[in-house]
Amino acid sequence: MTTHDDAMALIHRGAYEIIQDDELRDKLQSGRTLKIKLGMDPTAPNLHLGHTVVLNKLRHFQELGHEVLFLIGDFTGMIGDPSGKSETRPPLTREEVLANAETYQTQVYKILDPEKTKIVFNSHWMDSFSSADLIRLASTYTVARMLERDDFHKRFSQHHSIAIHEFLYPLIMGYDSVALKADVELGGTDQKFNLIVGRELQRHFGQAPQSIVMMPLLEGLDGVKKMSKSLNNYVGISEDPVTIFGKLMSVNDDLMWRYYDLLSFIPTKEIQARRAAVEQGANPRDFKVALAKEIVARFHDKAAADHAEHDFVQRFSKNRMPDDMPELTLTAPSGEGYPIANLLKDASLVSSTSEAMRMIKQGAVKINGERVSDKGLVIEAGETQIFQVGKRHFARVKLIN
Repeated sequence: MTTHDDAMALIHRGAYEIIQDDELRDKLQSGRTLKIKLGMDPTAPNLHLGHTVVLNKLRHFQELGHEVLFLIGDFTGMIGDPSGKSETRPPLTREEVLANAETYQTQVYKILDPEKTKIVFNSHWMDSFSSADLIRLASTYTVARMLERDDFHKRFSQHHSIAIHEFLYPLIMGYDSVALKADVELGGTDQKFNLIVGRELQRHFGQAPQSIVMMPLLEGLDGVKKMSKSLNNYVGISEDPVTIFGKLMSVNDDLMWRYYDLLSFIPTKEIQARRAAVEQGANPRDFKVALAKEIVARFHDKAAADHAEHDFVQRFSKNRMPDDMPELTLTAPSGEGYPIANLLKDASLVSSTSEAMRMIKQGAVKINGERVSDKGLVIEAGETQIFQVGKRHFARVKLIN
């Protein structure tokens, strides 16, 4: 293959749709250093593997020698992206947006080369936008065009409210491409309308329209819904190695290959070879371990990945408990023993007593390896005991009067 064919093959890897394919090829063949834009609103403090699908593609363009523009939407973050929302989304405060933006800058460098990444904020140009500027920008699109967007159309049809400021979101996101003179913009499939607005605004302002590379949305650990922290089906890239490893080992075998396609950096031929090996009788668990170690090593290091595998084997394959669990001493209230739900909460094994009750009901709580079924159990002071919630949360607790 030619160099350009190699480049296009790398860009196509895992991509859902490219607009326009021939247009993008022409840009790559021009020999210019292209400006590749990816925008993310800092709506939450931590990134998860779902976010990294498009970040990985940004890395591919970086490897091809192009200029990467990672846009932090500190201005648009205060509007709130309505994509896929069934109701108006509460905007974030400036303080919340800036706090989240600071964590984004650190986290993206776990994937992108900091020496080849330019971080920009859309407040840089939007803060100086006047009311007249905003009205002129709003005049470039009609309400009818806005209602072509799926989420707006559904809400309008179902008589759900749509705030005027939500119509401004795709316009401002599109104007970001004008301000940056982007050659290519990346995004998820849920961003298609916004990305196309960028192309059309660039034409309006006399620029060549950006090409678009859309990446699929990654399913969460449940294998059904999009990965989301609110759905608790996520793997955070800042989570500890043991947690990342354990979560990835929990995915079903079919979902594992989806994660390989969208998250792994190994060559496509190697993924195909591993899949063929499983079809011929190899244990899929071995390849799940390999994927989990690759991901842990990317966001931590190889030693952490090796430790996480060892910990997993000790706890699950050999049914042993980890050696490095937290150790703490708790004082029983009024010397009357410690209610199990309160103990689990105070030991930071659950976030609330109601969660503790729920985990006991589900049979997910053990003391010294024995399952607890009595939600009213009171733990007496005495010897140190090991408390476990779920498969990954342990604490060695000494209870005193």
